[in-house]
Amino acid sequence: MSSGELFVVSAPSGTGKTTLIREVLARVPGMDFSVSYTTRRPRAGEKDGVDYRFVEDDEFDRMIEQDRLLEWADVHGRRYGTGAGEVDRSLEKGHDVLLDIDTQGADSVRRRRPGSITIFILPPDFATLEGRLRGRGQENEEQIRKRIDNARREVERYVDYDYVVINDSLEPAREALQGIILARRSLRQRADSLCRRIVETFRRV
Repeated sequence: MSSGELFVVSAPSGTGKTTLIREVLARVPGMDFSVSYTTRRPRAGEKDGVDYRFVEDDEFDRMIEQDRLLEWADVHGRRYGTGAGEVDRSLEKGHDVLLDIDTQGADSVRRRRPGSITIFILPPDFATLEGRLRGRGQENEEQIRKRIDNARREVERYVDYDYVVINDSLEPAREALQGIILARRSLRQRADSLCRRIVETFRRV
């Protein structure tokens, strides 16, 4: 059995990345989602171990010291990180793993897992992104402006990624993201062990 592949998805806030990822995970079998650790408090409706793994600052510090994080970053004053052990166990089982992380985290993953597949989600334009952020109604004006300022910097980073998906409409964007994953599974190198078994059946006849 071949090992799985690590897919890294990044996007500015308000791009619709979380919804896209949820849609793909519901449709693609053999795909694991790495639930990030965070030091921020849960928001209304969020569940520990499902949306995030919520930990205290001292526990996060220990994870850094013990090299238990594949990547971590400070985002909007709170720390987020990906557990290295969970990712590696899934990959060893032959499962693909999807990471939902920002550009800082993606840089770290590239260094530690150079074979990872990176995908950047772009909004169709600035006005759409701003409208989505304001339409959520979850943050005050200062928080929204901070996310917009960060987005202005983050969109420039699309050039560092292997693939780009533009989320103008959910369904076409979901199909594009899903297509990238399925195409990687069809690479001859990855499918070689299965192909060899198929070819062997012809030799036995």
